[in-house]
Parts: sequence; structure tokens; C-alpha cells
Amino acid sequence: MDLSYCMEQAFREAIKAYEKKEVPVGAVVFDAGGRVIGRGHNQIEELTDATAHAEIIALTAAMATLGSKYLSDCTLAVTLEPCPMCAGAVVNAKVGRLVFGAYDPKMGACGTVMNIVASKHLNHQPEVYGGILEHKAQSLLQEFFRGLRDQ
Repeated sequence: MDLSYCMEQAFREAIKAYEKKEVPVGAVVFDAGGRVIGRGHNQIEELTDATAHAEIIALTAAMATLGSKYLSDCTLAVTLEPCPMCAGAVVNAKVGRLVFGAYDPKMGACGTVMNIVASKHLNHQPEVYGGILEHKAQSLLQEFFRGLRDQ
């Protein structure tokens, strides 16, 4: 599966968040055949829910689509390195492969601040590919936060 294609799909979700004045993070889950089975974008402000991260929404949709709590043969593409909560959800859902764009120097839990997804103390470690279309992801986030500061 083409990782850039996966990230482009996640960017489409991030734009939806951006248009709603949410932090522009998008996530998409693909099955082993490359079919989209779950999508999500940040909805924290909209839902007044600190757990309404793009990854959680996309993973929940994918599990509902498959009728399974495990996503072993699936790929999660997300525009920003998952936080500890989302990295834990990736491990709990047994996601096979995680692909992300921008690294998160404040909350990144897939290698930057900590590395939950690689912990040998946990029962699952997905394949992880970070920095895919990183500049594009960073640019969207920087534009969003610059707009907030300008207000």
C-alpha cells in the first residue's frame, strides 16, 4: 500500500477539522486490501470531548465496519504523531501498521516524547512509519495555530 496515498486520505480528514476550527488532524483506517473502513478528524471542540481525537473516531468506525475489536491486518494513517491516549488505542486495537505525518514534540507517543507503540511491556507492537509527507502536515498545523495567535 502506498504510504503517501494513505496520508493524502488522512489530509482530507484534517481539512474537515480545519474548516470546523478544530486542530487539523485527520485519520483513516485501511483494511488489508486498501479499502477505507474508518475515517475521523478531530472533533474535540464540536463534541466538547477531550477524547474525540481523529484516531479514536477512525478506529471506532473501522471496528464497527469489521465487527471486530482488533485491526491486525489494517493500516491507520494519521497526519500527526499519536498522543499517549491514541497510541494506547492503537496497541489495544492491535493495529497492524501505523503511518503518520508530522512528529509531535509535545505529546508524541510513537517515538518523540515517549514510545508506547514500541513498548515490549505491552502485548502488541505495530509497524510504524513516521514523517510521511511531514512538511505538508506541519504546514497545515502551523497555519492553523498562526491563525489562532493572530485573533
